[in-house]
Formats: sequence, structure tokens, C-alpha cells
Amino acid sequence: MWYNIFGAINTTLIFVSLYGVYLQLNKIWLRKKSNEQNVTDILSQNQFTMSFLAYFSFFIYGYSIEPFNHYIVWPRLLASVLFISILFEMYKDRQSTTSFICLSFVVASFISGVVGLFYNDTFSNQSKDLSTILILAITALLAQGYLHQIKLIIRSRKTGAIDIRMSQFIFMMDISTIAFALSIGINKGWPLIVLAVVSGITKLIIMYLFRWVRISPKAENARLS
Repeated sequence: MWYNIFGAINTTLIFVSLYGVYLQLNKIWLRKKSNEQNVTDILSQNQFTMSFLAYFSFFIYGYSIEPFNHYIVWPRLLASVLFISILFEMYKDRQSTTSFICLSFVVASFISGVVGLFYNDTFSNQSKDLSTILILAITALLAQGYLHQIKLIIRSRKTGAIDIRMSQFIFMMDISTIAFALSIGINKGWPLIVLAVVSGITKLIIMYLFRWVRISPKAENARLS
């Protein structure tokens, strides 16, 4: 019963978080439409690549465990597509080698992961172990990716093209993911708990920095200079 209740809540909040990711993408489109310079200003290539991997590792984990977890798989697949779209816009805006490498990497990962979905039964035991290792590795990468985004905000003393609603909605999802993972059971759900806790902490810091940018004298001086 708790599995279905928390699964439904988590799925609802995942779609709320997807709306937050869409709002971030839409903010880029709006800045482009307004002919602003540097439409992806302050957005961390590192952070968005790691965010893609975080969602995508959940996608792989969801189809690797038994039984196949629809609550985890399909919303994360959609999230992965949205993050690829954001990284594509960053590539178009920056035209840098780094942005090209990041975009190529996530597209290649996406194709490999989707192919793995169709062949999962053949490698079920291996894919479960690999997906657990993948989630733990990506948790560490996600932490450093968000640390990079946090450093960019502090260094520039502005939030640029970052949309706070994405962090707010993903934070809500992280809380529900922890509850859902507990309903699955610690033995199966602990990798999701680890990732969601790390993700939630970084979102809290970024949300605080939006306030810091508004009230900090140093940030105000940077805006005026």
C-alpha cells in the first residue's frame, strides 16, 4: 500500500520537477527571443551534464530492478530529454569544445541507455549491479557539478539565466523520492536515498543563494559596477 501511495506522490512531484526543468529551458528561449547576450549566462555546463546523468541513472536503475519500476523509469526518461534540450541550447549559445563534448556525451549515453532497456532481461543481474554503481558514482559527480554552479553564483554575485523554480520543484521531488525509496525497502532503495539527499542539499544551497544575491552588499556592488 505504502509503495503505491508514495509511488504516486513521487511520480506527481517528478512531473512537477519536470515542469521546473521545462521552465529553465523556457527561460533560455525567452532570453534568446529578447536578443539578450549570453542567453545561458551563469548556467554551469558541468552541473547540467551531471543533472542529466542523475536522472538518467534513475531511469536505468528503474528498469534494472525487479519488478520493473514504472514510477521511476518513464518520468526520468522524459527528464533526460529535457536536460539534453538544455545542453543543446548551451551548445548553440556557446559554440565551445566543452559544450560540444558534453552534448555528444549525453546523447551517446541516452542512446546506450535506451538500447539497454530493450536488452535488460539478457543482462538483468549485471545491469542491477552496474546501475547501483552508476548511481553512487553519479551522486559524487552531481555533488561536484552543483558545487561548480554554486561557485559560479558566488563568484559572479548574480544568478543570470538560472531559474529558481527548477531547484524548488526538484527539491520537492527529492523529498518524495526519499519517502518512496523507503517504501521500496532499504535493501533496494538505498542508492536512491543517497542520491536524493545529496541533490536536496545542493538545491537548498542554491535557493539560499538567490536570497543572498538580493541582500548581500557585495552582490549589489557587483551589479552596480
